This record gives sequence, structure tokens and C-alpha cells, in this order.
Amino acid sequence: MSASPLPLGYENRTGRGRGVLTRALGSVLPGVRRVNDQVEPYARAWTAHNTAALRTPGRRWVVLGDSMSQGVGASAWDAGWVDQLAGLLAARGHPLVVVNLSATGARTPDLLEQQLPVLRALPPAVGTDRPDLVTVMIGSNDLFAGPASRQGLPDAFAAMVAALPRGAVVATLPQPREAARLANRHLEDAAHRGDLTVVDLRTDGPSSWRGRLASDFFHPNDAGYAEMAKPFLPVVLRALESPGRTPASPPG
Repeated sequence: MSASPLPLGYENRTGRGRGVLTRALGSVLPGVRRVNDQVEPYARAWTAHNTAALRTPGRRWVVLGDSMSQGVGASAWDAGWVDQLAGLLAARGHPLVVVNLSATGARTPDLLEQQLPVLRALPPAVGTDRPDLVTVMIGSNDLFAGPASRQGLPDAFAAMVAALPRGAVVATLPQPREAARLANRHLEDAAHRGDLTVVDLRTDGPSSWRGRLASDFFHPNDAGYAEMAKPFLPVVLRALESPGRTPASPPG
């Protein structure tokens, strides 16, 4: 595989293989296998897209996260919440150049160790001096990866909050688990300080997933991703339109 033109040779992958359970379910359940089979093509598509995006003039939106931001489960790599939100923003006068650094299977330490260094190493946006918008959706894989990963999630979120650019837009974890509650507290405290902006998926996320899940019954389908884009829209619009806001200034 040739090295990516992105900084540090990044290719929208964590470097880990699929988990044992995911492989086992994919071997016996066609719906799971269909979604699993999207992972590599979607990663390749985003890497190619990112390479072109770095040469495209315009204000930049850098996406950090996991398979949800890859659009896994959607009918195409560009039918997830990221592209659906980009379309809504463009229709409201905010066309953005998307650079998507998410990776399927990513956990919060992967974001810290792999995605954030690439973000910091990105060349300046072409044709504009306006700051990048940075969004983050991460943490679900930490909750389901095992006890050690789950127990380490709150500390990982604390480290992430300290490392993210000031003004980043970060989604809360909607899962009703203690580790998620403690992790979300770091987001709430940072938002209170004005260091970042929160999209609260606990209260503003989809109220029902009926008819909105892909064939693996875990990832959203196109309709599910449309519902995920909705709570981001007003928050991102405020970040883009607020005078004096610097959505992706370096951490202080």
C-alpha cells in the first residue's frame, strides 16, 4: 500500500484488526458481513477525498472520530452524517472543505495518538485565513472494548479535552453508563470554561433508532445519519457565525 499524501502517512485506519466478536458475527450473519465489508472501501475513499481536499480552496472542516464519522452503515461512504451536515451547512451559506481523519474502530487514545498529530501537521487551508472547524465524535468503542478501555475512558476524555483546539465541537456520549457519565463531565466542564462547544446527544440525539439502523443493527443507515446530523447543525452554525469565534485556535 502506498503512503498517503496526508501528514504522517495517515490513511484513516487505526492499525488494529477487527475484534473477535465482529469477525465471528460477520462469519455467520450476512447483515453484519455487509457492513464489515464497507470498512476498507470507505477508508480508502476518505483517504482519497482528503488528499484532494487539501488542495481545495475554502474554509476547512476537520472531522475526528470513529466509524460513525466514516459513515459505515450508510449506503455510500459520503452518505453519513458528515456529508449530510456539510450539505445542510452549504445550503445555509457555509460551504466547507471536509478533511475527515476518522477511523473505524478508533478509541479515544487513537484520536490522541494518531488523529490529533495529523490535525496539527495539516498544511494551511488553501485560499482562506479563516480558522478550521474541528468536530469530534468518539468514545463508543472505548465503552465496548473491554473493562480496561472502559475504565480508562474518563481519563482519556480529560486528556482529549486538554489537547483539542480551543473551540472544537465535541459530541457527548449518550450511553447510560458510569464511564460515559464521568467522561461527559469533562466535556461539560470544558464547555463551561469556554474551551469547547458541546453537542449533547443525550438530549438532542435520535429519540428512536427504529428504521434507522444498518443491516448489522449497530451502525446507522442513511436515515439514522440524517438524525445524527440534526443536533450538530445549530451548534456548528453558531460556531461558524459567532463574531470573534476561532473554532480551531491552538489550545492555550
